[in-house]
Amino acid sequence: MNHTLRAYLLPLQQLSDSALPTGAFSHSLGLETSLHRCEVHDELSFADWLTQFIRIQLVHSDGLAIRLAVEAATEPELQRVDRELHAAALPREIREAGVKMGARMLDIALAVVPSPELQLYAAAVARGDCAGHPALAFAVAGKSLGVPLPELLAAYMFATVTSLTQNAIRGIPIGQGAGQRVLAGAHSEVVDGVVRIQALGREDFGVTAPGLEIAQMQHERQRARMFMS
Repeated sequence: MNHTLRAYLLPLQQLSDSALPTGAFSHSLGLETSLHRCEVHDELSFADWLTQFIRIQLVHSDGLAIRLAVEAATEPELQRVDRELHAAALPREIREAGVKMGARMLDIALAVVPSPELQLYAAAVARGDCAGHPALAFAVAGKSLGVPLPELLAAYMFATVTSLTQNAIRGIPIGQGAGQRVLAGAHSEVVDGVVRIQALGREDFGVTAPGLEIAQMQHERQRARMFMS
């Protein structure tokens, strides 16, 4: 029996840990607007909201961006993905959240995976050629580690799902047991998302649900807020 671990396993687990200090705990990505409207109010309604978020926004934005970043053969190609991902985030809070969390993810990734590719991306962000985004920092780190694309996508997507679930536990609130049931139910959605991302075309990049995008825009004018987005 071969007991050798893949070299990328522990760094990948570290970068996809829900406790990673990127600031994700302070962002609901539009969920809080649905809480305010009472559209999300319990375990079942949150599970439905999360399913739609995965299928539409997460797959077509961060998920597809990771695939395109891994496929990028040159630095200009990666910069193009960065610019398009930043431009596709029309809600101001979501766009700013991407920059803030991206800066933290990039710093952490450089400490965990100090690769030349990550250093080039960090330099492009410092020059202003790139906005910086957590999905792209994660993608470049994963590519440097040699993580297979399906595993890289699944790790990032499930980390995002876990972060949102933890925020729902606090924000709705629902219990920890309910949160674990929602996460278990999301397994199949993440697996299906990974398959779909690998079949999407570039024309699918940035597809989103207008209702979710409007909710994300409205959040900044919400009277009482627990989250930054």
